[in-house]
Amino acid sequence: MTTSRRRIAKWWLQSFRRATLWIPQEAAMAFPYLQQPSFLLASLKADSINKPFAQRCQDLVKVIEDFPAKELHAIFPWLVESIFGSLDGILIGWNLRCLQGRVSPVEYSIAMEFLDPGGPMMKLVYKLQAEDYKFDFPVSYLPGPVKASIQERVLPDSPLYHNKVQFPSTGGLSLNLALNPFEYYMFFFALSLITQKPLPGALHVRTSDCAYFILVDRYLSWFLPTEGSVLPPLSSSPGGPSPSPAPRTPAMPFASYGLHHTSLLKRHISHQTSVNADPASHEIWRSETLLQVFVEMWLHHYSLEMYQKMQSPHAKLEVLHYRLSVSSALHSPAQPSLQALHAYQESFTPTEEHVLVVRLLLKHLHAFSNSLKPEQISPSAHSHATSPLEEFKRAAIPRFVQQKLYLFLQHCFGHWPLDASFRAVLEMWLSYLQPWRYAPEKQAQSSDGQARCVSEKWAPFVQENLLMYTKLFLGFLSRALRTDLVSPKNALMVFRVAKVFAQPNLAEMIQKGEQLFLEPELVIPHRQHRLFTAPTFTGSFLSSWPPAVTDTSFKVKSHVYSLEGQDCKYTPMFGPEVRMLVLRLAQLITQAKQTAKSISDQCGESTASRPFLSWLGFCSSDANSSYSANDLDEMGQDSVRKTDEYLEKALEYLCQMFRLNEAQLAQLTLALGTAQDENGKKQLPDCIVAEDGLILTPLGRYQIINGLRRFDIQYQGDSELQPIRSYEIAGLVRLLFRLSSTINHRFADQMAALCSRADFLGSFCRYHLMEPGVANKHLLSPVGRGGRSAGHARGPRLSLRFLGSYRTLLSLLLAFFVASLFSIGPLPCALLLVLGYFLYAMAMTLLTERGKLHQL
Repeated sequence: MTTSRRRIAKWWLQSFRRATLWIPQEAAMAFPYLQQPSFLLASLKADSINKPFAQRCQDLVKVIEDFPAKELHAIFPWLVESIFGSLDGILIGWNLRCLQGRVSPVEYSIAMEFLDPGGPMMKLVYKLQAEDYKFDFPVSYLPGPVKASIQERVLPDSPLYHNKVQFPSTGGLSLNLALNPFEYYMFFFALSLITQKPLPGALHVRTSDCAYFILVDRYLSWFLPTEGSVLPPLSSSPGGPSPSPAPRTPAMPFASYGLHHTSLLKRHISHQTSVNADPASHEIWRSETLLQVFVEMWLHHYSLEMYQKMQSPHAKLEVLHYRLSVSSALHSPAQPSLQALHAYQESFTPTEEHVLVVRLLLKHLHAFSNSLKPEQISPSAHSHATSPLEEFKRAAIPRFVQQKLYLFLQHCFGHWPLDASFRAVLEMWLSYLQPWRYAPEKQAQSSDGQARCVSEKWAPFVQENLLMYTKLFLGFLSRALRTDLVSPKNALMVFRVAKVFAQPNLAEMIQKGEQLFLEPELVIPHRQHRLFTAPTFTGSFLSSWPPAVTDTSFKVKSHVYSLEGQDCKYTPMFGPEVRMLVLRLAQLITQAKQTAKSISDQCGESTASRPFLSWLGFCSSDANSSYSANDLDEMGQDSVRKTDEYLEKALEYLCQMFRLNEAQLAQLTLALGTAQDENGKKQLPDCIVAEDGLILTPLGRYQIINGLRRFDIQYQGDSELQPIRSYEIAGLVRLLFRLSSTINHRFADQMAALCSRADFLGSFCRYHLMEPGVANKHLLSPVGRGGRSAGHARGPRLSLRFLGSYRTLLSLLLAFFVASLFSIGPLPCALLLVLGYFLYAMAMTLLTERGKLHQL
């Protein structure tokens, strides 16, 4: 058994070496287990295919408890990869994103227990952390902007990457980050959400029930606690608490996108000289690291140019000087920059699961930040007695999250498809805009059932996140104006946004923030707003705000300039431009309500008037029927009711926000031509009248593309040359066309002579051989009822195409079947049918001639 296991372990080791050929040779020194085979590692690899999942986890627990850190550090990278999958997405690991308790309860419980914040895997992390081991992480798998900036030899502004970049000794491109065990574990855990592609069977997995989603919630609750002022102790780490990661000297000088942000870690190390230092200062780095990793891996996805646009002129000049120096030193001008920009040409499209996990992060951060004690909320109450965790609560969102979340939301608003899946992005945005929903004290519901009033205590949050409310609301408006609002799901999204922004006192707060931003600058020095976006070199970002920048207007300007740059063109949310867009949306809402009602009426009429044979598929379908692709057809009257309710409420909320009255809406509706036509149902698309007819406006094109309106166009060509319908027999139609064409060609003169007679025989022949209403057909133009004739009148001809229809043949078969029940043979039945038709044709001839006399 031992010999067999050794053979398997040897084979696995060779396979693993072949699978890791992508690692540069310069980085091989960072992976000692690739050079010195570990029997423990080989044995665990062999067990990974020979033993069941439960037994493997039990063995791993024993190994973590029994083996020293020197042996465990060789298996740690392999174990992390075997759990979360490879960074290239080839290996799926334990597939935590599809693991559910109700589907695989045993595997689910074992995995959750093993990966719990207080479980065996974290014991391994803390065990290695105590020995200060480092593990190399390839820069090529970092988010695009970070990877591009590091490849340009420009250090990102996040403290997460400071003193960690390792450059190859030979000058190659194989850059790595030297991470401590906790950082290495969290990097893999966070990136598995993006790098691991969902399996085909994972489309029906509910995200909130999967193991990955629940693990994110547990890690957030453990490392960002909403109760207490300290983190849970590291009872599992031998030899005392885990040390904070020591800073490393970078191997090459770096420029920075902005001023260096002194991290919590550096501040706590510098304050640990006192004997009575807070023990929590030794462990607060875990909270900081967890949040930075989640934000960097999940939110740092947007164009490098957009990120550079936000920086101050001083930082841009610093980067430019550094790039020039590097280019002159390497004798290859602009080559690193071009390589980095070329490497970031890949597009990033977040998945719905990704957005749901980010929303979970935002909701917990609001609860985490709002758990501050009342006396610690304001910066003036800050004192040295405040614990580091309490300080971290105050700075977590503005320092780490705000900037990257804003750009991430902008990316989603601009690139997400115009369909109902945008609801996930919408709810993530609305969750961030409402921190009061996650405060410990719940706002009291009004007695009359109205929406809760937003307290004035949230005014600083609204003002310091002004662009989150105004700029993104403008982005949502542009999406809503291009969306089919007849769909209940799209109508629900408009309703949700309108309901959130119509909360009492919220619009006033936003308007006040805009007024503060638009106030003229009097004595504010040029570019002084950078004091808000980054602390000084000597202070920590958790220290008190400088007393010289307490002006509220200055804070709002700092927020806008830090996200959009000093040259930004701000569009006020309550200005005339946005107001016109809101009026357009209100007009579209009114149109969508009318369209939904029209669909409901058409569905009711078509169901009532549909013949019995249509249920068998033999009846002709109306090629000109409207809104056939709308989801209302599938959901029925209940969808119409929901759509009407959502749109009605959304219109009411928009009127409250922007103070629109009914007279304005009625005037706008009339001006844009939303009045119904004479039958009260069909409406033409929005057009303008020109010399050559009607010309579609952009609104009219939108209405046609989304199926909201259409022109009443009918086929006016040769009825014999129409495309073969689905209810016709193709071969029989072609045969009958040849037969009728031969008859018409041979007997054309005789048929013309018969139709020219003025007696009853002439009328009878004209009824059968002339196309009805040919003189009433006009060219296809919606200009009016009058118009030029559709061409020359066709002569008399015989048409036998009706005999190629399934419906005609089925009617004949039914007639013969009924006749057989009364003992009538086929030939007498055929004679009776012909006689009956002649009587019917004579009656129709008389009625037709009488109608023509009345028209004269």
